[in-house]
Amino acid sequence: MTLEALKPKVELIISNNKTVDDRLLSICQLLENHVEYYNWVGFYFKNGDKNELKLGPYVGEPTDHIIIPFGKGICGQVAVSNENFVVPDVSAQDNYIACSITVKAEIVIPIFVNGENIGQIDIDSNTPDPFTLEDEHFLEFVCKKVAEML
Repeated sequence: MTLEALKPKVELIISNNKTVDDRLLSICQLLENHVEYYNWVGFYFKNGDKNELKLGPYVGEPTDHIIIPFGKGICGQVAVSNENFVVPDVSAQDNYIACSITVKAEIVIPIFVNGENIGQIDIDSNTPDPFTLEDEHFLEFVCKKVAEML
């Protein structure tokens, strides 16, 4: 299924009456099930007033990274920079937190509510350099829809 074809499915999930966490998990499942190179899909959100992220709903291998300090790893860097971060080869990144030896690439897109970076979607891939500009734009769309629901 193309990324474009997934957009109406994301909108349908966002519009249902389930809890926010249930809808976020459904988005994770949709993306992981329909994009071959999305091997771990999850959300991290700012943990209250602390300068750290807390893991939200996700699908994929279990992770020890429940809390990530701002600035640490790819997710922590996005929390500070407020910018998309596409990593074609995680082994080339100095400030990378390894979740699994199978992960080859990562993409993290921030979620903004009223101009504030409140979280992000994080996707790991076991495929080297799989993410394109199309992935980036699609995930920006997903984050925009998630922000409307929060």
